[in-house]
Amino acid sequence: QVQLVESGGGLVQAGGSLRLSCAASGRTFSSYAMGWFRQAPGKEREFVGGITRSSSTTDYANSVKGRFTISRDNAENTVYLQMNNLKAEDTAVYYCAARPFIFTIRPTDYEYWGQGTQVTVSS
Repeated sequence: QVQLVESGGGLVQAGGSLRLSCAASGRTFSSYAMGWFRQAPGKEREFVGGITRSSSTTDYANSVKGRFTISRDNAENTVYLQMNNLKAEDTAVYYCAARPFIFTIRPTDYEYWGQGTQVTVSS
């Protein structure tokens, strides 16, 4: 069992930055690959990026590549999403999610989800 709690969302102007955190409970955090997803009103939940258990590999949606960076600290049971040069279209609820072994881009592949944190980018 893994419980996930996101934090760090808020209101920011276009071009600004935010860092989201996702704190995990349990002693097996390092066994899980992590994904970040987002969902805007009226839209489906979409993959933002993912990171492997050892941080050896990350991948990002094309829409955020070069602006967002995922990292994790297994000693602190936390995964981060650094978001730079934010745009109005990044406005959404952001979720972290965990699944064993390797991350995927499909939300349905993930076993554990946080409650989400709202990110609003004003233009």
